[in-house]
Amino acid sequence: MPLRLIFMGTPEFAVPTLRALHEAGHDIAAVYTREAKPAGRGMKVQPTPVAQEAARLGIQVLTPSTLRTNEALQQFRAYKADAAVVVAYGMILPQAILDVPKHGCYNLHASLLPRWRGAAPIQRAIMTGDDESGVMVMKMDVGLDTGDIAMTERIAINDAMTAADLHDALAPLGAGLMARAMDVLERGELQPRPQGDQGVTYAAKIDKAEARIDWNRPARVVLRHIHGLSPFPGAWCEMPVEGEARVKILRCELAEGSGLPGELLDDRLTIACGEGAIRIIELQRAGKAPMKAEDFLRGSALKPPARMG
Repeated sequence: MPLRLIFMGTPEFAVPTLRALHEAGHDIAAVYTREAKPAGRGMKVQPTPVAQEAARLGIQVLTPSTLRTNEALQQFRAYKADAAVVVAYGMILPQAILDVPKHGCYNLHASLLPRWRGAAPIQRAIMTGDDESGVMVMKMDVGLDTGDIAMTERIAINDAMTAADLHDALAPLGAGLMARAMDVLERGELQPRPQGDQGVTYAAKIDKAEARIDWNRPARVVLRHIHGLSPFPGAWCEMPVEGEARVKILRCELAEGSGLPGELLDDRLTIACGEGAIRIIELQRAGKAPMKAEDFLRGSALKPPARMG
């Protein structure tokens, strides 16, 4: 018999899971998401991606500002859910809420726990040079991503991957994993196990102050820093064009060459690092759309040995 579920999620990353659970035939009693906020160039108030998908599927949407009131608790109870599924909801669930569903609350987390508990696991995995990531279905407790693990899928990370690439790979992978987990839960066969005590790390929220590129670091470290912050907030440097313009670098590759850190080495946007060099593939000037390096160079007077700020 299909499960009666409450779904809780907010960004685009959560949409495939909502869709997969609906397509699997589970009864999604309600969708909880964050309140609509101004977005886009016109700063129009827009429902979250999850709210938009729920509306398309004809599911009731709730946007409470808190889950810590008795009113919120009673409303949550009224759905008489077998389980709650949580994917990047953006709000902490208090113990009283966690205790409501018959079989508990299950979170889809985008890392190989206990590595990268917290807010930015995708970005931190790339920035730190990890060679793999994944998604896990976790039975939630009140700790920060400390719950028992029910299911896991892994994926390799290579130097060409940006945070956007890994996000787009993990979202459907996680959707399939959660759908399978709920099917197993429906059969009464899901058996979460405690996380290990070794290798615990925390994925702190990305601070914009981290985004400036330090060309003194080795090339692979610079590359992973750039890719981990692409496309948002975007790793940046100052280029000696039009008065030291700030430019975000979105994609790059390791390259041959050496020189002073930040030095332009050729006419293909190869830049020296503390050790080795990178070649820029895609970048973005303030207020402009992303562009390929060759398109940028057509309108630029950059020549070696210019230095990046």
